[in-house]
Amino acid sequence: MSTEVTVLLVGGAILVAATLAVAIALLVRLVRTRRMLRAAGLPVERQWVFWGAVAYLVLPADLLPDPVFLDDIGVLVLALRSMRSANSGVGGRGAQ
Repeated sequence: MSTEVTVLLVGGAILVAATLAVAIALLVRLVRTRRMLRAAGLPVERQWVFWGAVAYLVLPADLLPDPVFLDDIGVLVLALRSMRSANSGVGGRGAQ
């Protein structure tokens, strides 16, 4: 294997690892937000946002191939924002 191919493979692996780390960090924030909203009395109709985002992250059907986690990250960010806005509606502190 040539040096150029090795550099491309290592660079690609680093990029995949970085995007996966961001997706995992957002998933952790999503779970924490869900716990906070559950304690604050989150309306049941908003819980589908959490489960939908988690299902999209783990299911194999994606808009983009799995080595590119940008669509997963986008879904998690949208779910986080939606759940934080629901927190504002139930008398919480809102998005910070």
